[in-house]
Parts: sequence; C-alpha cells; structure tokens
Amino acid sequence: MNRKHFLQHIGLLGAGVAASRYGFSNSTVHAVADELIKIGVIGCGDRGKGIMHTIKNNVSQRLRTVACCDMMDFRLEEAKKIAPSATVYRDYRHLLDNPAVDAVVIAVPLHQHFAIARDALLAGKHVYLEKTMTFTIPEALELVKLVGSRPSQVLQVGYQYRYSPLYLRVKELIQRGDLGDVTQVDCRWDRNNDWRRSVPDPAMERLINWRLYKEYSGGLVAELLSHQMDFIHWVFDTHPDEIMGFGGVDVYRDGRETYDNVQLILRYNKQGMIGNFGTTLGNARDGFSFRIKGTKGTISLLFDTGRYYPESGVAVSRGIVDGVTGATAVTGEKADGFPILPERTKDGTIYALEDFHQSILTGKLPLSNVHTGAKGAICASLANQSLYTGEPRYWKSEYSV
Repeated sequence: MNRKHFLQHIGLLGAGVAASRYGFSNSTVHAVADELIKIGVIGCGDRGKGIMHTIKNNVSQRLRTVACCDMMDFRLEEAKKIAPSATVYRDYRHLLDNPAVDAVVIAVPLHQHFAIARDALLAGKHVYLEKTMTFTIPEALELVKLVGSRPSQVLQVGYQYRYSPLYLRVKELIQRGDLGDVTQVDCRWDRNNDWRRSVPDPAMERLINWRLYKEYSGGLVAELLSHQMDFIHWVFDTHPDEIMGFGGVDVYRDGRETYDNVQLILRYNKQGMIGNFGTTLGNARDGFSFRIKGTKGTISLLFDTGRYYPESGVAVSRGIVDGVTGATAVTGEKADGFPILPERTKDGTIYALEDFHQSILTGKLPLSNVHTGAKGAICASLANQSLYTGEPRYWKSEYSV
C-alpha cells in the first residue's frame, strides 16, 4: 500500500485543501467555557490510549476525553473502555466539527502529523501534537508559519521530559555551570525486540506497522532518539551544525525499511560539543541511558531519576544535590554518585498535560512549542537523510525559526 492509497484509506485525501472545510479567514478559536478542557483524541494506538489513561487517572479534573477517532474498529473499542462516554469517529474531520471539543491530542503515524495538525488549527482547536512534530522539513517550516498566524491557539509538541522536575533540575545545574564545560553527550535507547505489532489481517501490515516503512516513518531516530536530541537543544539553546549517521537493517531482515541498528554523531560548534546517539533492537542491556559529560562532572539520567558523578577533587554542595544529608562539601570520591532529586518523578506526560491545560487557560507559550518542535523535526529528518545516503547533513540558516 503506497502513500496515496494509505491516505485514501484513512480519509486524508481532500483534507489537504483544509481552507475549503475550515475557512482560514472565517474560523474562530473554540471558546473554553471553564477550567475543564474537553479533549478529542485522534489516533487510538498505544500512545493515544496511553494519553487517555493519563488524562483519566491523573489530570481528569483539568482535562476530559469527550471524543476519540481511529480508522480501526478494534482500537475504538479499546478506547471506549477508557472513556466510555466519549463520542467515537472514524474520520478525524468529523471530530473537528464537534463544537464540544476544545482541544485535540494527535497521536497518529508520523506522516499524518502535519495534515491533521493543520486542519485542527484551522478548525479553531488547541493542539497537543505527538513527536516528532512533522515528517518533513517543509512541513515543519509551514506549521511554524500557521501557528504564528493564530496567536490565540496553543500548539504543544509531545516532548514530555521538558516538563519533568528531574530534567528541569538538570537544566538548571548545567546552565549554572555545575558540570563545567560540557563536551560530550552519550545517549542510548536500546531494546531487544522486533518493534512489530500484531496484525489481524495481512492487508493491514503497513497501517499497523507503519514505523517499519520509510514512506510513513522516521524510524528509531524520530520515535526514540529525538527525545534526547530535544533535551540537548533545550538545555544548551542550540542545534547541531553537522550530522553523520550510520546504520542498517542488521537484526531483523523481515522486509522492514527503517533501520534497526543506528548510530549518529552530531557536532555542536558553538558549544564545542559532540553528541553520540545510538539505538539498537538487538540488545536491551543499556536500555535508556543519557550521560552528559563536563569538566567538573557527569550527569547520568534515566526516565525518572538521575545521579551526579563529580570529577575527582570536585566538591559537591547541597546546591547540586537536593535533600541528601551530608552532601555539603563532600569531595567527589563517591563511586555511585549522588542523586539529583531525593525521589523518582512521575511520568513526564502527566506534567506535560498539566502544562497544556495551563497554556490554554493563560495563553502562555508551552515549553515544547512549534519553534522547538520544528527544530526537533528538522534534526530527525537530517539524521535520517544522513543514515540513508551515507553522507553528512548540515544545518541551514533557514531552519532556525
């Protein structure tokens, strides 16, 4: 099934002329009646249902799922178990016509992100758009322009670690200089599985396993490594100047097109820093690992906890380590480092959705917004270009929007 047939199957062709349905000059932002924001979820796969669970179990007093949309009936049935009162749709454009929906969560395959986000904005909805923001660089630049023309609407991109107290604390420590000069970043996100979903009908292979095909997916770079790339963009207010990628289908030779074994090297000239980003589906030993290395110490991060490892002879103060008895004026000889926060944090999606709620009510710019989302999408696209061509890719001035 090619891209055209895929889009026809899910009702996306024709949505390209969005202004004919949601007239740009005539559309208005849906008025929010009170502090409870009514959400429509477009895409009820694993991520969409995961967000529905988070809304139900953690932020139900601020957000409520009132509608959901998916082209697959079995996914809609699963979604209804999470939000029994939600109205269900098989065509997202009908969901956008629902006046009860204040905002939408878009958790669809990557190649659909731009078209649905554009239509949602033109329909007057606020948007929580899963990462990466768009599939292509031109789409990212165009979405920046569209959001800029609609200042009353919020578009937040799903890089949830920007909202975690742990990652906010790490950002503070780095910007304060507690790591010294950072010259190396080592990131991995490894698994030992084939990344496939079960397919009830062979005709649905590309619809369900879209992540494995270049026509629809940014592969492991977009789905996994872009989270860590985004954090580096945020902490250092930077972008890579040069990207070189290596990879292949080395583990699962089963007809997939996106690589299952990837290594990227990113050069950040302004910082004098090199980023090493790798992922494989053939070994899960390292799992998620994120190490930021400076002349005064190293920060090692997991999803919900992190530790600081000072270089030999570097004193550790309570200003670096929160709530750890005896941490003041300790020399850096502790082999297992020091915890950055005294307790593990919650799932980052909880904090991100809480901020989405506040951004809608107050009109403030989200931490993960269309500009930062564009940077992440462009970076992932350039990395994939390098992976598949074997040639380096370079940042251009027009990408900084």
